[in-house]
Formats: sequence, structure tokens, C-alpha cells
Amino acid sequence: MAKPIILLTNDDGINAPGLHALEEAMAELGEVWVVAPATEQSAVSQAITLRSPVRVRDCGTRRFSISGTPTDCVYVALNRLLEKVDVCVSGINHGANLGDDVLYSGTVAGAIEATLRDVPAVAVSLAGYKDFDFGVAAQAGRKLAEQVLRRGLPRGVFLNCNVPQDASPDEDFTICKLGRRNYRHMVEEKLDPRHNPYYWIGGAEVGFDDLPGSDCNAIAEGKISVTPVHLDMTHYRFARELESWDGLKGFHTS
Repeated sequence: MAKPIILLTNDDGINAPGLHALEEAMAELGEVWVVAPATEQSAVSQAITLRSPVRVRDCGTRRFSISGTPTDCVYVALNRLLEKVDVCVSGINHGANLGDDVLYSGTVAGAIEATLRDVPAVAVSLAGYKDFDFGVAAQAGRKLAEQVLRRGLPRGVFLNCNVPQDASPDEDFTICKLGRRNYRHMVEEKLDPRHNPYYWIGGAEVGFDDLPGSDCNAIAEGKISVTPVHLDMTHYRFARELESWDGLKGFHTS
């Protein structure tokens, strides 16, 4: 029986320790291919490179770096480097991807691109800030990939997994909904050497909404969270309400 083909990517770059840990863990499951960005691509979301060339560099046996985003990596892998992929695992991200983070995360974007191409996918992140130990997260990713290979996923659905920094190897998975993380909104103005202004965007996390059953709550409680995320973001209940608005009618789900 042929070994399953496992595609790995990330947004922290081809040399990231989280990716190496995942690569080692996945070797137990099948034939592992790594196609990852040449440099860090955090928070690039689903960006794809359309107006400049994408360069591919052979980094060893079944390992390639891409001069682009995680989406570029998966797109090139599925349309040029590989004929078939059984599962795509993106990570391990150096930090959590909880709640709204899935809309910004490059790690999650890698899983999304695979899902768009009908390849079952898992995104794995380690919820910590420094002194990362990826051992438990790598095993969690392997366990999920093994289940996905055996059972499959619904079309348009991927799994988003977050592992606490101090999680026990025996910790079970907790199925969660997406939560809501809160950040300090900041745009800081500075001057370059020629006295022209430039800006740094973003701020530190200041907490999360207390939503029982959410991935944010699970991580705060030391649990490994797994959230099934559907790419169909249609708000069906409100779509039916829209039919009552003037000039709007005919919502169909088929």
C-alpha cells in the first residue's frame, strides 16, 4: 500500500523550528513534502503573488522554499511540484491563532488554500510567546493528520488546532468554536533619516471575550483546542431576514 503524501507548509519560514518539529513527527505517517516560504510571512492572510515572479529553491530531499506567501507555497505545490496530496498540515506557528486570528494568519491561510483545492487540511499553532517547546504540538498535529487521513473532512472545512505551551502529552483535544481575541489598536508614527513619516501598525493582545466553548477559553484553561472552520462565511439566518428589505428577495441555498 502506497504511503500517504503529506504536504507541510507554514508562515514562519523554511528554517523555523516549529516546521522542523512537525516534519519529524509526520515522518511516521507517510511521505513528507515541505514547501514553505523562504522568509517569515506572518499575518499575510490569503495573499497570493500575482505581479512578480515566484522563485522555487530546492532545499534537499522533498524540501522546497518559495519566495512568496503560504498561499503561494500550497498553490505551487499542488499545481506544479506534486501530482497528489492526501493531507496538508500548516505550522507549527510560533504563537496562537485563535478566534479572529484565522482571518489574518499566514499559517491558517496555508490550510485554507489546500481546502480550496479539495485537499484536507489542518493548521497547528503553539500558544506561547517565547521559549517554545514544539514537542506536544507536533504530536497533536500528527494525531489530527492521522485521523484526517483515515476519516477525511467535509468539503470546504479545515481544522484549526491550538496547543498550550505547557500542555501534557496526554491532553485530549477539546472541540471549540472560534472566539474573539482583543488587541490594542495602534498606529505609531516615526520619522526616517530624511524626516519623512512612516508608521508601525499593530499592538499587543489585551485579552479575549469570555465565550464559553471558544478556543480562547480552552487555551486559557490549558486545553488543546480544535475548531472545524468552514470556508462558507454566508450568514444564512440574516440572509433570510434580508428578503424582507425593500428590493431584496430570492435567497436560495441550493
